[in-house]
Parts: sequence; structure tokens; C-alpha cells
Amino acid sequence: MQRVALRDVLTQPYDKITPEMQERYYAASPYNLISIEKGKSFATDSAAENVYTRAATKFDEWLRNGILIQDAKPAIYAYFQNYTLPGTNHRLERRGFIALARLTDYGEGIVHRHEQTLTGPKADRLELLRQTRCQTGQLFLLYDDPARKADAILQEAAKAQPTAEMRDEYDVQHRLWAIFDAARVQKIVELMAPQELVIADGHHRYETALAYRDECRAKAGRIDPDAPYEKAMWTCFNVNQDGLTILPTHRLVRDVAGFSVEKFLKAASAYFNWYAYPFTSREQREESFAEFRHDLERRGHAGHAIGFYAGESKFYLLVLRNTAELERLLPDISPAQRQLDVVLLHRLLLHKCLGITAEKVTAETNVSYEREMEHAVAAVDAKKAQVAFLLNPVRVKTVMEIALAGDVMPQKSTDFYPKLLSGLCIYKL
Repeated sequence: MQRVALRDVLTQPYDKITPEMQERYYAASPYNLISIEKGKSFATDSAAENVYTRAATKFDEWLRNGILIQDAKPAIYAYFQNYTLPGTNHRLERRGFIALARLTDYGEGIVHRHEQTLTGPKADRLELLRQTRCQTGQLFLLYDDPARKADAILQEAAKAQPTAEMRDEYDVQHRLWAIFDAARVQKIVELMAPQELVIADGHHRYETALAYRDECRAKAGRIDPDAPYEKAMWTCFNVNQDGLTILPTHRLVRDVAGFSVEKFLKAASAYFNWYAYPFTSREQREESFAEFRHDLERRGHAGHAIGFYAGESKFYLLVLRNTAELERLLPDISPAQRQLDVVLLHRLLLHKCLGITAEKVTAETNVSYEREMEHAVAAVDAKKAQVAFLLNPVRVKTVMEIALAGDVMPQKSTDFYPKLLSGLCIYKL
């Protein structure tokens, strides 16, 4: 940190970096992690010279020149994030720790996923790991410790000056404390030993680490439990805290032939009651939108509610008629899955009412995603989408229950906020 300013060199996770962000990171510093996390590709790239080999060269160069310096002894790192809850002025703090942990297959029942992964991102991350032999991104895992014994150790460590501190482009304050004390480290290790963990974010990175581990095992012809590739950098958060926030991911629908609001509402009425929030002026629009958002949240607490906007000066709220009917309507999925609004949206509204199959959703033929509700509505107004389906967030408890039961949620069901910065800690294999 004497050579570089953290704010100039760290990045958001690779899958959140837009082309505009990539350019900004490159311009911030020649030592910005973007060269490794998500470097630029060129038309002249070859098997010998490409985005992955350049990342490896850059990583080795930074090590040689002292831009990256390895800690002299093992540590666990307390990691606190202080942030503003989107759409409010309310500040929250999420408290966890970064540690090295042994990779386990899902079948071992120690680490559980909560959503499916795609092959494309895993292929990209695997080649990057092969070339650089380092992990720059964080794996975000949840554990359940009602007594908060590990939290108490982290809080004690946080009484000292932070080892590292910065504020990112989303006004999130990131603070890190290195815990070198062997007794404290051992206590955290003992407290975590019986835990089952759920991946909140980083499914692709976790499965990439497993694939790389298996490649290395095959080359070695044996299993060496102490080999560096048997481990990964985990960032763990106790679910028993106020700082965990999941934001909804809204759905935008396009290119549905013959779509009309009237036809859709008639089909949806087989499953949902609907309520309209009309407006005829800008002032009325703001009032209707505020009332709609309030009712979406209120109805969501009591049951299942999904918002719907297709322009035409009306917001709509769809409220499930009969929860008891879900077993008959969706017999092929688990009871826990039937309690997810996003599942009801995909299976009842998208599939049965609009003819958008699961295959089309995976291919993103008709469906795209938007985190900000206002942006989803604006996309419809700009004719970039026919419909915006607006959702309440999934509860953290629900994510844990589904994952620990061995079930998975639909793609982009959760958006844990804020993201964990890449490069705050790096694991060199």
C-alpha cells in the first residue's frame, strides 16, 4: 500500500465488470487488478499470447517487483463491509472473514450450492487459473452460528487499526484486519470445523477450483491433501447478523409474438388475482409507483406477489390465489421451491402464460435481467422490453434451507449486496 493506493488497483468481481468499468480500471493504475481479473482480448491473440498468458506474465511481474508482497506467516483476515442499503439512507455492516479452506465435492455434504452454473464462465475462469496459478476473486459462503462465537473473535480483532481500508465506486467501505495470533486462528478453525456452508456467490469460481484440483490430481496420479490446489480462498459470513442483504433480480421479457396485456392477464388469472395502479400524469405516476411498490412488499410478506409492467399507464400487482394449489400445479418440484416467487414467475407466468420455456430462459432468448426496479420500468418505456416482471428479494433463511436440503434455485434468483472486492486478498498456488 506504500507503492499503490488500494482504490486504484482493486476491482469488482469479474462477472460484474462492464466494458466501461474495464476501461476505467485500466486507466486508474498500471497495477490495477483488471489486467488479471478481466484483461482485454485482441484480434491478434494466439495460443501462445492471449488474455490468460498476459495475466500470468503480469502476476509474475508484480511479484518480482514487490507490487504484491506475501504475508510472512499464516493469517485469517477479518473482512467488514459498511454500505448503504440501495434505495435508502440506511447504512449496514456485513462482517465476515477470509481464510484458506479445503475444497470438497458437493456430495460430501460440507459445501452446498444454491443455484445452477453455466459452462461458459467456468471455462474462462479455469484457463485463467491454469495460467496464473492464483485466485484473486472471493468465494462468498454462509454459515449458521447462532452463538456468534467466531464473530466475537472478529470484533475483537477489529478494535485495532485496519490492515487495509478503502471505499469503492459504490460507496462501500471495505476494511481488513490480519489475524496472525495462532490461538485466535485455531479457535476460528475449531468453531468452523462442524459447519456446513452454503455458497452465496461464486458458484462458478468454486466449481472452477474443483475442476482445477481434479486436473492436478490426475497429473500427479495421487491425492495429496496438502497440495495447494486442494484449497481455495473462502470468505465466510454468519447468517445470524443484520448486515446480509439480498436484492431482487427483475426479469425483462422481449420478442413474445402476439403479446398483449389483456391476453396475458386473462391467462394469469387462472393462478393470480391482479390489481391495477393506473396513472395519467407524471405526478400520478410517481404516486402509483410508490403505492405499487409498497403493496408488492406488503403482499410479499404475507404470501406470493409479483409486479408486472408493460407500459400503457398502469402498474399491475399479481397475487397468488391459492397456495394449496401449488402442489397440483407444480408436482415435479420440491415444496421449498414452490415457495419461491421466482419459481412461480418462471413456471406459471413465463412458461404457461407466455410460452417461454426453461430452455429459452437459459439461452436468454426472451428474458434478460435487471437489478434496479426503476431501470426495469425504464426499459419498457424505452421499448427495449415488452414487459418487466418485478420481484421481492429472497430471504437469506430461504436460501439456506433450500441449499442445505440439496435443492437449487433458478438462475439469478439472488443478488447478494454488496459484492466482495477482488484482489483484497490473493491466494498464490
